[in-house]
Amino acid sequence: MKRVSRKRLLSGMQPTQGKLHLGNLEGALRNWVNLQEEYDLFCCVVDWHALTTMIDHSGEIYENSIGVATDYLAAGIDPDRSAIFLQSQVKEHAELYLLFSMCTPLGWLERVPTYKEKRELLTGYADASHGLLGYPVLQAADILLYKPYGVPVGKDQVPHLELTREIGRRFNYLFGNVFPEIQNVLSETPSMMGMDGRKMSKSYDNAIYIADTPDETAMKIMKAFTDPLKIRKDDPGHPEGCAVCDLHTVYNPNYVLALEECRQGLRGCVQNKRECIESVNEALAPIRARRRVLEQDRGHVVDILAAGAEKARAVASETMKEVRIAMGLP
Repeated sequence: MKRVSRKRLLSGMQPTQGKLHLGNLEGALRNWVNLQEEYDLFCCVVDWHALTTMIDHSGEIYENSIGVATDYLAAGIDPDRSAIFLQSQVKEHAELYLLFSMCTPLGWLERVPTYKEKRELLTGYADASHGLLGYPVLQAADILLYKPYGVPVGKDQVPHLELTREIGRRFNYLFGNVFPEIQNVLSETPSMMGMDGRKMSKSYDNAIYIADTPDETAMKIMKAFTDPLKIRKDDPGHPEGCAVCDLHTVYNPNYVLALEECRQGLRGCVQNKRECIESVNEALAPIRARRRVLEQDRGHVVDILAAGAEKARAVASETMKEVRIAMGLP
């Protein structure tokens, strides 16, 4: 029976720390797992992008990439249906990046808000490099190389893809209609609050990771930022600014009751934290169990990445043939 062709999606994450946190899980991975039922999903670990902030720790990037791929698999990305691969193992990413860089106006890159934000986060020997400025061009190459229908994003990420569309339009204007107009495949994704009350981020060191043990998770939640105005148990609470209450809304099926009791001063922060620890660890138990199995068979993960890269190269090489013909290159 002939397989019905499905629309293609492309998405990826950086391996800056080798493990993904709950913001990554709830904001992206769970959605990817659902989308692979309907689409051909290409899940890239964008290890070259990590060089923009880890140039002085480049030797760590491969191991980190294995860790991120392990999290992909543990969360439920199925390598029989989806391609999981490393960006650096598909050299066509670099070729298309180079060609895109020749036709992307410098002013487009200088006005990208995240360039300034990333510069301010650089530490050690890392500096504002050409690679950091050109980050959006490489991102455009990562996406358009696979000529996908779209990219899975939350509403807050939509502006980040507009430059990719602009680069694709400019290439098509100069050389002919090669690249599709990519779509935003929107999903309702929670913005997870970190344990210090800011957005959960590796950079802020405020995250709970998929790979954390139950005890590590419990320790982080017990130290988490709560409502500074709720001193005693019977003080009225304000769940909207509380990191623990934020976790309740995602992991506790009875979160409406828990948050209402907090507001009315019927429960204290200690009870809130203990119930939160139980809910989070229970929800993550199956993913963490799969991760432990994968960690014990590293060769299996490496083989999956190799197979994913082969599938990705098959698509990427065809796109590059079209690009070279369109540009008149040998």
